[in-house]
Amino acid sequence: MAFHLPSLSELRNTEFEIFKFQTRVVVLQGVVLLCFALLGIRLFYLQVIRHEELLEQAENNRTAVLPTVPNRGTILDRNGVVLANNYSAYTLEITPARVKDLEATIDSLSEIIDIPLRDRRRFKRMREESKNFDSLPIRSRLTDEEVAKFTAQQFRFPGVEIKARLFRNYPFGHLASHVVGYIGRINQKEKEQIEESDDEGNYRGTQYIGKLGVEQRYERELHGITGVQEVETSAGGRAVRRLASRPATPGQNVVLSIDMKLQKMIEDLYGERRGALVALDPRTGEILAFVSKPTFDPNLFVDGIDSESWKLLSESIDKPLLNRAMRGTYPPGSTYKPFMAMAALETGKRSASEIVNDAGSWTYGGHTFRSHGDAGLGPVDMVKSIVLSSNVYYYSLANTMGVDTIHDFMKPLGFGQITGLDLPGELRGTLPSTDWKKKTYKKPEQQRWYGGETISLGIGQGYNAFTMLQLATATSTLANGGIYRKPRLVMATQDPIQRVDRAVAGEEPINLGFKPENVAVVHQGLIGVAKEGTAARVFAGTPYQSAGKTGTAQAVTIGQKDKYNASKLDEHQRDHALYMAFAPAENPQIALAIVVENAGFGAAQAAPIARRIFDYWLVGDYPSAQDIEASQKGQASTPIGVKRRKEDIQLAPSEGVVGGIKNR
Repeated sequence: MAFHLPSLSELRNTEFEIFKFQTRVVVLQGVVLLCFALLGIRLFYLQVIRHEELLEQAENNRTAVLPTVPNRGTILDRNGVVLANNYSAYTLEITPARVKDLEATIDSLSEIIDIPLRDRRRFKRMREESKNFDSLPIRSRLTDEEVAKFTAQQFRFPGVEIKARLFRNYPFGHLASHVVGYIGRINQKEKEQIEESDDEGNYRGTQYIGKLGVEQRYERELHGITGVQEVETSAGGRAVRRLASRPATPGQNVVLSIDMKLQKMIEDLYGERRGALVALDPRTGEILAFVSKPTFDPNLFVDGIDSESWKLLSESIDKPLLNRAMRGTYPPGSTYKPFMAMAALETGKRSASEIVNDAGSWTYGGHTFRSHGDAGLGPVDMVKSIVLSSNVYYYSLANTMGVDTIHDFMKPLGFGQITGLDLPGELRGTLPSTDWKKKTYKKPEQQRWYGGETISLGIGQGYNAFTMLQLATATSTLANGGIYRKPRLVMATQDPIQRVDRAVAGEEPINLGFKPENVAVVHQGLIGVAKEGTAARVFAGTPYQSAGKTGTAQAVTIGQKDKYNASKLDEHQRDHALYMAFAPAENPQIALAIVVENAGFGAAQAAPIARRIFDYWLVGDYPSAQDIEASQKGQASTPIGVKRRKEDIQLAPSEGVVGGIKNR
């Protein structure tokens, strides 16, 4: 029986195979079309929708925007004397991110250029405070020879380069350093503050910022506006060519009201003595001299102060870093009496003609308050109480007025208040009141105000503690007959290119409403001090009439039964010498407040400085070298030696050493 097998053509369904093939082709075509469609959509998205964004990214990859740090503004005194400026110097800088072995690199560099241990420590500190890709200086102020040596070997040191940078310079060193301040490298905390502020963009590339004084207060004006430079870069990140640029705008110059020649004269008169002085123009509120002794050299801080210099400054018993003029508080002593007299007249608590018998002491609640020896001054009225500085008169006056009445009158004068001077860091001091004591102390028995605590306030002792800035401002107001003007240090800002000044407007004066007849009484007493009172010897023979009040303030409390003896006390425990004054008495052009710490009597130590300031400002006389030397020792009264004319005195820049510090 035969068996028939079907052929392949008979078994295959040709039509079905064709259908399957066609289906595959259609599907494949669909997939291809879909891919092309997706590709087209993607291209459209990239080329049309994200065109601007991607173009910017591409441009950023090709170009780099570099900040151009502006030149910092100059600081000048009222006569155009430069107190702070800039100079260019070479620095050797390392970018840690581009260096494989940092320590080995520094060791190799030291074989070519001397890198002291001080610079190594400073570099380490800056590295800790900065980002890894920041360029940090390892050596500053390279000589031309050192630059040449490194340039010949630069190929060995990737990530190390020489840059030309501007450095801050303070030509007069320690002179007026508390006013001018200094700049320093931006630390991490300051960097975070800048990043959070609106000035972040303006500080790109900036490494230094004002740290103290005018440098800090007028940082925004002095800094300027950062420029930009757009450059084309290679694949390795090197600049190939400049594409565009916007130049930086230099910082504005700042013009101070202080007279640098007067400032130097006063600091020279102090010598190595500690203290503070503020002199101002009562007609405008402009500060003419702002002295805090001892001082420091701000040049030490520009590039980072070394540990030895910092230890000398920070550990000195004389505290040279303390701005005594606005942060040092002192009991005003007898310089407070004219203001107490003014308060008595204005509040009606005592008339000018009322007589008080000064028997040498005054007793309250079983406590005896001393005055002038055992004999006393006898009967005194208000004018005589100022001229002869009667303590008994003001003990009884304080008791009559009460602490809160005293507080309410003294507050508008600026005592115990922030004056608003355009320098940072001003202290308020202490103007006591019953409310003040409640807020200051925790224990109920300490919060209570006792009547006996009021008595010493009348002579500027007790809880009273004010700055020389406050005392000078109050003196200026008294000289003006009750017109208060806010003190200020900056007169104008100046365009660095066109040299056009823009005056800094002062605030409107405040009239405290003193009665002219009351002002006349107090002025008469103050004139009497300079004519026949405690300062008469110092101001003998002046071609002008001054008005003032000497003061001696306790630095430590003396027991009721004890007598003050300077020779038995350590220097820092001795009385402070004070003087407040203005001149000419009939038309005041200058007012001041002085304290010489632990120097003794105000008439012997503080008033002579005031005499020479008035001679300088009103007559144009500059003390002789002999007179300055005698004043430094507290041995001067009226000027000695041949006077010089102030226009003949030339200011010479210092060598930038730490000045005015006694390390004891």
